[in-house]
Amino acid sequence: MDASVQPMGSPAAAPTRVPPRVLAAILFGTVLNPINSSMIAVALVRIRDDFDVSIVALSWLVSSFYLVTAVGQSVLGRLADQLGPRRVQCAGFALIAVAGVLGPLAPSFGWLVAARLLLGVGTSAGFPTGLALLRNASGGHAPPPRTLAAITIAGSTSAALGPAIGGGLVALAGWQAIFLVNVVVGAVALPLSLRWLPRDPQHAGGLDLARVRRIIDLPGIAAFTAMLGSVLALLLSLVGEPLWWLAPVALAAAAALWWNDRRRTDPFLDVEMLAGNRALLGVCVQYLLVNVVAFGIFFALPLWLEAARGCSSGVAGVLVIPLAGVAVFATPVAARMIGRTGERPALLVGALGYLAGTLLLLTLSGDTPLWAFVPITLVLGLPIGFNNLGLQSALYRVSEPARTGAAAGVFQTCRFVGAVLSTCLLGIVFADGVDTAGLHEMALVLAGVSALVLAPSVRGRRRAL
Repeated sequence: MDASVQPMGSPAAAPTRVPPRVLAAILFGTVLNPINSSMIAVALVRIRDDFDVSIVALSWLVSSFYLVTAVGQSVLGRLADQLGPRRVQCAGFALIAVAGVLGPLAPSFGWLVAARLLLGVGTSAGFPTGLALLRNASGGHAPPPRTLAAITIAGSTSAALGPAIGGGLVALAGWQAIFLVNVVVGAVALPLSLRWLPRDPQHAGGLDLARVRRIIDLPGIAAFTAMLGSVLALLLSLVGEPLWWLAPVALAAAAALWWNDRRRTDPFLDVEMLAGNRALLGVCVQYLLVNVVAFGIFFALPLWLEAARGCSSGVAGVLVIPLAGVAVFATPVAARMIGRTGERPALLVGALGYLAGTLLLLTLSGDTPLWAFVPITLVLGLPIGFNNLGLQSALYRVSEPARTGAAAGVFQTCRFVGAVLSTCLLGIVFADGVDTAGLHEMALVLAGVSALVLAPSVRGRRRAL
């Protein structure tokens, strides 16, 4: 392992302070993916009615965004390492603005999915370029927990506030407004990024297409997309006539991905990097499982509130605001905890919070008063700050500084693989309609995943004792 890679829980080298305006420009990029990930939740019922599609079809609208983001995070993280994070982030803002214009103009559901795919590509730039920019601005060191806390608070809060913001936008101007808001943000963020972000290192070349083609592993991307897309289609088909022929397609794509990784020196999904760094692999797997739970909650709750309880999109959005409030207050606490004792205690608190919160969902019924919903969202909000900040801090400690963008890209790929799995689960559980029994089934599955997340933190705690 590289000498600069630190073991889990060890203290980091002293970083250079990140200028506030640089941090602000980075935050613009990191918030757009999570807010677009969750804002769509309260628009699904309106979109279903306007285009006359099923819940399974809506799952494709959500899952396709995560599928392209799972690919985009790694690709754009690699491009950030090679071409410079400032260039890549600015290109992402331009794509976001274009997608924001195309979405409301979609003449059919298929075109709407295409606009979401383009939005997924653009928003994929924010996180991996943001971490690389932070590393550069911190003098090559991992930034302090307080700086990471700002990124986590921004991302977690935007994700948690997404349903509330989306609910307000949908109530005022229809589902089209959740696309148009990206035009405004992109128009503001692009010039600010060009003005405030530090210029890319001198070794970074220009954005010529020939160089981009050399950097991007098209066969690896195709194999990964075929593998994940086949799994997604197979899982969603289980509610009707299962497409079992997709199983060998997924296995063949996985074999092609492995073979491509062996023959390339710089593959799309660096299996060798993960295999050679078990700590990084563990962090990525834990992040995948955490996001199965997180995205399952973010989509199941607004859907249930609107379809089963008859709440408006605005009311459903407001009812999940406590998720954001607790996350904001929990993240600084997690930052102090990580600074003193490392990531393990924070991850233990986060896993326990998700396990308790998902089990509390079993108490909800059609007669449960809406005020009783608030304490449950408060419990579910706690893990957002602890898990995200704990795992991001762990990522910095176990990854090689020269490959921060690539490691962050793989990290975020795991996030959206988890999101794809959660939306598959959503389509399966609610295939016959959104009701309380389906919510309880969802809660039980998410509680089981939370228990899997808890296991490594408990083992790590025992070893430390």
